[in-house]
This record gives sequence, structure tokens and C-alpha cells, in this order.
Amino acid sequence: MPCADEPGTPSTSGRRSFLKKAALGSAAAVAAPWVANVQAQEGIRISMQSSWQPGTTGYSIFESWAAGVAEATGGEVSIEPFPAGAVAGAFEVADAVRNGVLDGQNWFTVYWPGKMPAGVFLTAYPMGLSVPHQWDIMFGAYGGFDIAKDLYRKQGQELLGYVHHDLNLIHSKVPLRSFDDFNGVKIRMPGGIVAETFAAIGARTTLLPGSEVYPALEKGTIDAADYTGAAVNFELGFWQVADYIIMGPPSTPCLHQAVDLMDISVNRRVFERMSPQTQDLMHDLVAAYSREHYAAIQKANAEAWPKYREKGVEIIHLTEEDATRFREAAIPLWFKWANKDPDAARLFKAHLDTMMDPAVALITDEDIKDYELNL
Repeated sequence: MPCADEPGTPSTSGRRSFLKKAALGSAAAVAAPWVANVQAQEGIRISMQSSWQPGTTGYSIFESWAAGVAEATGGEVSIEPFPAGAVAGAFEVADAVRNGVLDGQNWFTVYWPGKMPAGVFLTAYPMGLSVPHQWDIMFGAYGGFDIAKDLYRKQGQELLGYVHHDLNLIHSKVPLRSFDDFNGVKIRMPGGIVAETFAAIGARTTLLPGSEVYPALEKGTIDAADYTGAAVNFELGFWQVADYIIMGPPSTPCLHQAVDLMDISVNRRVFERMSPQTQDLMHDLVAAYSREHYAAIQKANAEAWPKYREKGVEIIHLTEEDATRFREAAIPLWFKWANKDPDAARLFKAHLDTMMDPAVALITDEDIKDYELNL
């Protein structure tokens, strides 16, 4: 595991700096009167499992953030971090939080669709919002965060914030140089709308937790796999088992999961034990974590790309025509999943409004004229 001062991970002083800045921001005006009191109270210890595997840049950043929460909250809240699979299986973390086996989660929200159809629209899906600031627009200007809060509460959780992470890569044992080359390829995908879109173009999709992706590629039981970004995948050794990285064209470097969001959320009963000031502060700390996490991951990625080339991995970019055909396959599935229940339709409406915002302009009325959203 990288030490705290290695490139791509926040140093101890850096961790304290970004947490203190968050604590001294919007919460500073209300913090002073209650810090002395909460230090005298019994603290709230939160067991929180991440989707990150140990030894990766992502988990190091998460551990560092978790270690600073007690200081930032004056001792009222502390977080005991766990890596992927330590307490609950990759797809069962939300159940563990709802049932009190864990107190909180930091997982990839792409895993939500198995629990609720609207979960499809809590993170990136094929040819949807393609860069982080578009998600900020959707969650903020178009009300998506309030909808997401409601969805989490129905699952017994309190959403403290979303965490910007990265685009996802496809590592392949075979060269996939066009849209048509995916036909018949056995590929690991995270399920839901992502898997269905690849199935629609002829791929044979399979669902695997993150810990099983490398062994499956190594044994040849799958031909290719979606997984996280450049730095983390290099640390996990994907260059040893796959000679190719498949990406979209320059306009859309990732066609299927361009912004692979994570979250920080806690069991509602745990959240309600916090003082009102700390409840507000925890949202600020998660926002600070998102900024720190995204910046550190991108720095680590910049250092990782040359390493792939040194190992002989070929980076293949599909064409703009491939992207157009992929969008044509994806749009019917957007509406299929959005119309599964009222919550999904409500959240997808925020996505549609964002995609059609003139400052985003991902789709037009013509693109969706044959589809109806059942609100």
C-alpha cells in the first residue's frame, strides 16, 4: 500500500489541511459553541466499508480522509475504514448498512440498480452525462441531489454526498477496434443498464465483483473487463493479463461509464445521533473528500499512462461513428430503465433536463422524439 506521502495520496499535513478547510468553511460559524461540548460526549464510531481494494491509491485516499474526521468533528464522529469485501460482499454493502451490520458505505453507486431501478441514474450510464461538472449541474441546478437523498432514505440511509472518481476503462485480451468487434466478446460489466447496452451490441456480459476481475482475465474465462481508471488498474496489475485498453473517441473517451461516481452514506439511525451542526459538517467533509479524491486520482492517472506504454499495452480509441452507434443502442435503454418506477423516472428527468441544457447539449429533441417518460 502506498504510504501517505507518496505521489497520488494525500500527506498527513495535506489531509489535515483539506479537512480543516472544510470544517472552517460553511460550518465555521456554528462550530465554535459546540466543539467543547461534543468532546466531552461519547463519540459516534462509524464502521464504513469502501469498494476500494486494499493497496490501491483509492483506498489510501479513503483511509486518509476517514482518519481526519474525528479531528474535524471535535471527536463527535470517527470512522473505522474497511476495504472491499472485509465485512460485506461487493454487491451487499447497502444491505449491510441498512441492517446495521455496517454503519456506512463508500461504494461505487453503479452497484445500486440491483436494489432499486433508480440507482441506474445515480452514476454514469452509457452515453449519459460525460464529465464531472455536468453531474454537478444535474445534482444541483436540476434537483438531482434532493431526489437522491429521498432514494437513500427509502433504503434506510442518509446520503452525505457523492464522490467524483474517474472514467472507467475496458481492458481486453483481444483488440477491439470497432463497434462490431464487441460481437461475441465475453466481457465483465457491472450489471444494469451498462451490461444491457453491451448485450444490445452483441457482447456476452457477465457480472463479477471487483476482486474477481483480474483472476478471470488471467484464466481467460472472460475476454475483456470494465473496471476503474488508469492508476488503480495499473496497481492491480491489469497490464499483466490484458494487452489492450479500449476507449471511446476524443470527444467521449469513455462510452459506458464516463463519470464512475462513488458515495458516502450512513445508516439513518447513526445520522440521527449526530448533532445538527455535525450533520451539516459531515456533508462539507464529504464534499472536501470528493475534491481531494478526484484530484489525487487524476494525478496518479497522469503518472500511470506512460507505464502502460512501457509495458507494451496498446490504447485503442474507437471512432466517432462507433460512439454514434453506441448512443443509438443506449437511448432506448435509458427510457426502459427510467420507466421501471416513478423514482427512476423522476431522477432521469433531472438527467434529461441537464443533457438538453444549452450549456451541456448532449442530446436534442430529435434524439428522443420516439420515446416517452412516464412521470
